[in-house]
Amino acid sequence: MKEALAGILPVAPTPFHEDGRVDEDGMRRVIDCMIDQGVDAICILANYSEQFLLSDAERALLMRLSLEHASGRVPVIVTISHFSTDIVVARARDAEAMGASMVMMMPPYHGSGLFPAPQGIFEHFQAVSDAISIPIMVQDAPLSGVTLPVDLLARLARELDNVSYFKIECPFAADKLAALIEVAGDHIAGPFDGEEAVTLLADLDAGATGTMTSAMFPDKIRPIVTDYRAGDLDAALAQWKLCLPLINHENRQCGLRAAKTVFMEGGVIGSDYVRHPLKPMSQRTRDRLLALARDLDVLALNWGK
Repeated sequence: MKEALAGILPVAPTPFHEDGRVDEDGMRRVIDCMIDQGVDAICILANYSEQFLLSDAERALLMRLSLEHASGRVPVIVTISHFSTDIVVARARDAEAMGASMVMMMPPYHGSGLFPAPQGIFEHFQAVSDAISIPIMVQDAPLSGVTLPVDLLARLARELDNVSYFKIECPFAADKLAALIEVAGDHIAGPFDGEEAVTLLADLDAGATGTMTSAMFPDKIRPIVTDYRAGDLDAALAQWKLCLPLINHENRQCGLRAAKTVFMEGGVIGSDYVRHPLKPMSQRTRDRLLALARDLDVLALNWGK
């Protein structure tokens, strides 16, 4: 990448057939729909892609398929998180070799109590940075149970050449983003938030240059970022107010199932199946989701019709 990524870099859902098999053609349609939504990049194999329910063979298939189908139309970010440093390094090398523009990784963890000391976390990221030449995005999320203090994140940015993007989606993300930018801003190409953009305005105020949401409606969220960065704060706030009910419903009630349900309703994919032990959302939650999405006229609802 010649220029730093900014804007909206959503996570692609992984579509399955009703019998649980990976829907390869559906994955291609997901990529096409996301590009038509005006995304600035696409992230695959992340938590909202159900990466924890994919076999190694399925990961390899989806990475190759997605990168080949995107075919340089937008940058593709490949999530490589794993507890094993050797596995993360191998995943990073494979992603770069297949044409990924960036990799994203969480700190090593296994359950809420098994994770290394700060130096071990640093060495985990260092091994990946030494193995590849594309940027690394550090994902700081509560899911891991690992505390990543600002001084450790700043050290990663200052000392590791390829660690230059940060996705901060922990509680009080805006304060953490501001503190990180203050101490290591010259080494950070992309400070981002996550969590479906539920704190986006505060995070933009703190210096975020983009957001990593789900794939459900980036066509409506992206203008918040672009208007804000262009200096039109009133327009950004007005658009965020319009989007916030749907953002909140996705974040608090639906989780990763929301994008799949909207994509199925819009004919992008044939099924919103999620793999066990995940369960489908209730009809009540689904009805509210689709009503809010229709109110906003999100592109995905009509993309395949």
